[in-house]
Amino acid sequence: MGKSDFLSPKAIANRIKSKGLQKLRWYCQMCQKQCRDENGFKCHCMSESHQRQLLLASENPQQFMDYFSEEFRHDFLELLRRRFGTKRVHNNIVYNEYISHREHIHMNATQWETLTDFTKWLGREGLCKVDETPKGWYIQYIDRDPETIHRQQEQERKKKQDLDDEEKTAKFIEQQVRRGLEGKQLEMPVYTELSRENEEEKVTFNLNKGAITSEAASSKTSTLGQNALEMVERAVKRKAATPSSGQPKEKKKKSALDELMELELEKKRASRRDYWLQPEIIVKIVTKKLGEQYYKKKAVIKEVIDKYAAVVRVIDSGHKLKLDQTHLETVIPAPGKKVMVLNGEYRGNEGILESIKEKRFSVTITIDSGPLKGCRVEDIQYEDVSKLA
Repeated sequence: MGKSDFLSPKAIANRIKSKGLQKLRWYCQMCQKQCRDENGFKCHCMSESHQRQLLLASENPQQFMDYFSEEFRHDFLELLRRRFGTKRVHNNIVYNEYISHREHIHMNATQWETLTDFTKWLGREGLCKVDETPKGWYIQYIDRDPETIHRQQEQERKKKQDLDDEEKTAKFIEQQVRRGLEGKQLEMPVYTELSRENEEEKVTFNLNKGAITSEAASSKTSTLGQNALEMVERAVKRKAATPSSGQPKEKKKKSALDELMELELEKKRASRRDYWLQPEIIVKIVTKKLGEQYYKKKAVIKEVIDKYAAVVRVIDSGHKLKLDQTHLETVIPAPGKKVMVLNGEYRGNEGILESIKEKRFSVTITIDSGPLKGCRVEDIQYEDVSKLA
């Protein structure tokens, strides 16, 4: 095993020693090489590779400084964005986390001499919000990502819409209250001074007078109520006897359109069944109890047993299985393929799939068999139609 071998004890010891951060004064930014001690740094500075790199840098030193400054700015802001987001944080905390990476760009190779200068520059360029406190400088990242701005605008729009809805509701309630108070004048109580016309007259109280008054008022109210009831009954009899008088609203006859809609609903309810299996249709196996080899596989129904079970033949392997309808689901083919309606008003009819409405989970078909041939049916749900074998 040679001295320069990767697994030699000396090579392993050197890699162990080079782990982690070393002293900054023994780091060469131009060559991006970290030396462990003063002797190593001296040997590196006398090396030919270092001399060549210095000659290249001396031709255009500003270009190298701009490159290192841009790299430092980019890495620093990327760490601030990912680690802290838009939170307000001390600049020294971010810098300490940044320099913990062994291959970072050192600040002495950039155009900024101190971290404070760099923080002030971020504030002047509008990249961060900076403020000075007795504890030091604090920075806050300004996120100008288009997706983030769009998300904030959506949140503000939704908040404004909620406030508008609340204002509309409050205004509507206020209008209803105003309508209820229209025509009603609040009777304000009138207070008069208590005076006696005759000083010699004795003041007496009759405690039963209130009861007598209430009884009289109740009898008067009952009499008025009976008279009003008789008047209403006579008016109802007159309206019933008059052929030209209209019927009351609650007994109004239904229109022809309402009757047709009710008949359609009744017809649809009567035509639906809780079973849908039909021979010679393609279905998909959705149970995992039979193993992964049959899960999500397509099969053809060969025989229907007691309406709720079927014998199917797997298309890929040719195996025959007996499954319940709860372990199967329908298959929607591409437009232009033949399908069969399995449930509803058009149950048992075959047709051609015209289009698929993914948002409404429905399809449109044209029936091509039976007395309804050529009829175009829309909004048939996915579970009510399946591909024909």
